Amino acid sequence: MDFERPFLLIESTSSGELQVNQEALDVLNSIRQPVVVVSIVGMYRTGKSYLMNRLAGKQTGFPVGSTKGIWMWCVLHPHKDDQTLVLLDTEGLGDVARGDQAHDTWIFSLAVLLSSTFVYNSMGTINNEAVMSLHYVTELTEHIKVKPSEEKEDDTAEKFIRFFPTFVWTVRDFTLELKFDGEAVTADDYLENSLKLVKGNSKHAAYSNGPRECIRNYFPTRKCFVFDQPASKEKLRIIEELTDADLEPAFVRQTLEFCSYIFKHSKEKTMTGGYKVTGQMLGNLAVTYVDAIRSGSVPCLENAVAALSLIENPAAVEESFALYRRLLGERVKLHTETQEELSSTHEGCLKEALQLFMKRSFKDNDQNFQRDLMVRYISDLRRVVFSERMK
Repeated sequence: MDFERPFLLIESTSSGELQVNQEALDVLNSIRQPVVVVSIVGMYRTGKSYLMNRLAGKQTGFPVGSTKGIWMWCVLHPHKDDQTLVLLDTEGLGDVARGDQAHDTWIFSLAVLLSSTFVYNSMGTINNEAVMSLHYVTELTEHIKVKPSEEKEDDTAEKFIRFFPTFVWTVRDFTLELKFDGEAVTADDYLENSLKLVKGNSKHAAYSNGPRECIRNYFPTRKCFVFDQPASKEKLRIIEELTDADLEPAFVRQTLEFCSYIFKHSKEKTMTGGYKVTGQMLGNLAVTYVDAIRSGSVPCLENAVAALSLIENPAAVEESFALYRRLLGERVKLHTETQEELSSTHEGCLKEALQLFMKRSFKDNDQNFQRDLMVRYISDLRRVVFSERMK
């Protein structure tokens, strides 16, 4: 597994198309552990990559200022040996040079679909302009479907929040005091106050409340971090070369608090039914979603689950059967002089192989793949019994 550097997971080509890169898939395919997936999005030139490099435990890594598409860095989880941390750094939204809002919305939607923690990064303060820059969230239900039905879906929030990640808003170069009416408040209080609905029935109120309502409804679990300016403008040009000693102490402390929260509170990526997503499954999800976008359709969560089942379960059958044959081949040679001993050996091998299948399989609700596997077990046992009798 190559965890030493980031890989371009989803490339944004010069023609504006999205495609998944095989090199990144190879890395994900090697990860059989559940993954914690943290994505970051935001306007371009807002320091997203710096935060992601710090989550990776590095000063440099993600290409600052030149991200096109979605970059991925898989690292060992600093606190959980049974999980892998997958960091997704997206290209900046609102790039004047590209000028493609539809493309930006797909990048935003893919970050939501693939992550278990979604970080939105902005500059200055959370004012009305900052909230309105999150208009992409109002379009999520137009770019993501839960069910494959062609009928118009009920787009109530309850249907989507089961699939959506937790939401973290990071505010960079924050200059205000965290106070309301002279009373000190937390960054979380500041966020919630900024998301209060604008009163009135005017068109302006309705327009302003769109992103606010979507964030409140689709992301019920929310967190906010504010960051002081890290250094002088001159130093900011070489921020990747600076050590913590060169940065403002408050910024260093705030960055550590952010990283600590992400490591402690970010959960494993899961699918419908509570299935934990492994690195291999995450790669297949990325391919499924990007293929849907390239075909001109909308990524569908239930279709993605069905596609994963058709990919993961045959692989689980093959791995389980290969283990069964290997174990049976090794143990039959030892103490299987009688039919009873052979039957006992078969049961032991079968038990271990089935345990592997149950761990590796995904949503085999009707047990069709498990039944196919049992047929192969019985057929192979008969082969072994016949072989032993012929000796």
